[in-house]
Amino acid sequence: MPSRPPTRPSSSPPSPGPEGRAAVTVGELVRAARRRLPAALAGEAELLVAAALGTGRAQVMAFPERTVDAAAARRCLEWIARRAAGAPLAYLTGVREFHGLALEVTPATLVPRPETELLVEAALARLPAGRPARVADLGTGCGAVALAIARARPETEVLATDRSAAALEVARRNAARLGFAHVRFRRGGWCAALAGEPPFDLIVSNPPYVPEGDAALEADGVRAEPREALAAGPDGLDAIRAIARCAPRHLRPGGWLLLEHGAAQGAAVRGLLQAEGLEAVETLRDLAGHERVTGGRRPPA
Repeated sequence: MPSRPPTRPSSSPPSPGPEGRAAVTVGELVRAARRRLPAALAGEAELLVAAALGTGRAQVMAFPERTVDAAAARRCLEWIARRAAGAPLAYLTGVREFHGLALEVTPATLVPRPETELLVEAALARLPAGRPARVADLGTGCGAVALAIARARPETEVLATDRSAAALEVARRNAARLGFAHVRFRRGGWCAALAGEPPFDLIVSNPPYVPEGDAALEADGVRAEPREALAAGPDGLDAIRAIARCAPRHLRPGGWLLLEHGAAQGAAVRGLLQAEGLEAVETLRDLAGHERVTGGRRPPA
């Protein structure tokens, strides 16, 4: 058996990976992201690197040879590790766009979903432009729904509530940054936060509606979000039941209650609103064709 040639000593040590280099390239970071992210998330590699470096995805793809300093590379590798462990991308960037607004999000808040824009559109359809009105958003989180309504209807007084002090502080910061002085905030659970308030023309809520134990709670990104803002009892309807019982008495005659819910919960939510005496109860479907928002009106006096 022929002997192997002796190994010649190298004049320089082997190049370390991105973790051990003073400067690495954008392309190396993208490749590191692809290696470490689960297969289902590999398509996020360029987007994740771009966000960590504070640039655009197009720049990352166009200039993979660009070098990155050690501090930026460390931040990028940290974000890759956190994303691989299930942290939503929005928690890493600290920002999520919703209804044309760039909103701060933190682990104290849910990440706003595109389907929740239907709740905003349903609210705006019941708030004629130019007419003063009072709106309450129960369980506002980062303030997404309340602030989207406030931007589209600046003549409307909006009260945003949440029982989480940390979430409410995020919503306050978003409102201050956007300059929405006509939005007020109050801490409290569901209708408890409305005590002492005059009646509202509209009450909206995107409450928790996932059944406890549902596999969706362990999905990528979701498992890092606050569980109390997602799950609501064995059938997912505990929060919606509570709101359906208490909200109608905080509406003026002719006022509307609008609730987001799960795709399979439309019939149950319609029944709950009808049982509380609301009329014109209907369910709207999202862009995927799923029943997503149900509303009802307090009968006129």
